Amino acid sequence: MAVSRWTDKEKVKSELVACGRGFQISLWMSIIFLILGIISDAANITLGLESMSWFLLAIAFVVAAVFFRLGWAVSWYLNTNK
Repeated sequence: MAVSRWTDKEKVKSELVACGRGFQISLWMSIIFLILGIISDAANITLGLESMSWFLLAIAFVVAAVFFRLGWAVSWYLNTNK
């Protein structure tokens, strides 16, 4: 049976800051991609990618932000309940 990195509680506790930063970066990137998609669609031009591609990137980064926030929540819970 493989040992998961989630089995070591001390390792999970130490990832509080990393998960918080990952959440913030993912959230800001999704906002940027969303704005680029809106501008691209409204102006009817291609800004490197089609507007649908910008929207799909924004969705992907929102999903990544959710996973980072879940990691942060688990880490926070383990730090507060000793």
